[in-house]
Amino acid sequence: MTVTAESSPPTPNSPDTAVPSISARSRTIALVCLLAASFMELMDATVVNVALRTMSEHLGASATAMSWVVAGYPLAYATGLLLGARLGDSFGRRRLFVIGLVAFGATSLACGLAATPTALVVFRILQGGAAALMIPQVLTNIQVLYPPAERGRAMGLFTSIIGVAAVAGPVLGAVITDGDWFGLSWRPVFLINVPVAVIAVVAARAFLPETRAERPAPITPISVLLLGGSLAAVTAPVTLGPEHDWPAWGFGLMAAGVAGLGLFARQQILTARTGLEPLVPPAVFQTRSFTTGLAAFTALSIPTGGFFLIQSLHVQAAHGWSVLHTGLMWIPFSLTVPIFAGLSATVLAGRFGKRVLQVGGWVFVVGMTTMISADTSAHPALWFTVALVVAGAGFGLIVGAAGLLVLNDVPVSLAGAASGVFNTMQALSVAVGAAVLGTVYSTVSTSQGLADGYRVAMVAMIGLVVAGGVIAQAMPKQTVAAPH
Repeated sequence: MTVTAESSPPTPNSPDTAVPSISARSRTIALVCLLAASFMELMDATVVNVALRTMSEHLGASATAMSWVVAGYPLAYATGLLLGARLGDSFGRRRLFVIGLVAFGATSLACGLAATPTALVVFRILQGGAAALMIPQVLTNIQVLYPPAERGRAMGLFTSIIGVAAVAGPVLGAVITDGDWFGLSWRPVFLINVPVAVIAVVAARAFLPETRAERPAPITPISVLLLGGSLAAVTAPVTLGPEHDWPAWGFGLMAAGVAGLGLFARQQILTARTGLEPLVPPAVFQTRSFTTGLAAFTALSIPTGGFFLIQSLHVQAAHGWSVLHTGLMWIPFSLTVPIFAGLSATVLAGRFGKRVLQVGGWVFVVGMTTMISADTSAHPALWFTVALVVAGAGFGLIVGAAGLLVLNDVPVSLAGAASGVFNTMQALSVAVGAAVLGTVYSTVSTSQGLADGYRVAMVAMIGLVVAGGVIAQAMPKQTVAAPH
């Protein structure tokens, strides 16, 4: 079944005429398939960090090679997200989703069987590219498959998966590495993706309807190279900078990338004026809730990149926790996030709109403030548990409402472009947060001690979360249909 999205934008919150006519059972299975892919990708982005030392010892890899194992994936992923979204609009979202799934499963298998550091680096980069084909189709399909009145519940499940997957990676990585499953050391970290991908491919082909845009953007080599090259120029120094002490050439490359994105934006505006559909339509930014909500979510997302990294590093360095203990530390957070994310998306966002983002930010701030106190307490393990429950509630409120509020008013005809921009900004924000805040932590820790490094990094994160709440105030009042 192929469904074509309407070329004329529906009014916000009106029934979407592009919603496919499929049974509730088929749509539920399709949603589970989409969520499984999201979970697998998000988990894989963080699972490597815990197993990194074991990989390095087993493969005899240099520090440079291992930094590329970590950095290659998000670099390829962030660079390809917008292109992946538009390819789905042009050639079919189910088709690109299945292609991405197959490629992700194949590259996961290749990573798990890699015999040399070079091979692992190459396969990790290809794995990130596969994820960039797969993941943009998830949010677009949710936008297309569910009318506004039912979208809240689907988005609630999606955002719950984000929260669980964000911490499932470190937990699972620690359990696998410590347990040495089947005597395979770190390799099941990647191999576990293969059966999940196979099942998801079968389910997607059977239950996910094919949809595409009625007027897809022409994908020209110049636009693709300009966008991809500019994003790579921005993300490569950010991703690799901490491992190379932030060389001067990195800042020059970032400046060139920002200039390239400016040229790309000008090109898209000129293309739209000729009546052609650009790769990233400027019209998507005319939806005020999307533009202001995206800015707020970006500010709220940057701290999360540093949050998981710094907390995991600090408890091992300052408190002597093992890898397994560090992974298990995140369980209270991972249990709290889906509860509050589901509540946020299905109930609170519809009633309170942007205030959910703001309250979530303040709760997150309380959690991080408690973590600063827990670090110097007589019983840090106990108080970190309490703090992570509070922080998980705040994080859940944010991620539960963000996708729904940012994308709710975007016309279905622009769903692919909007989801591509949303995913790209999220990926860039997390990468920037991990690199910059991680550098703040390591620099201050080296000069003033671990406790000061932790406190300064957490205060920086708190400042960014507060900024995100302030930006969210500029979001318009929205009417988000309550799910039924």
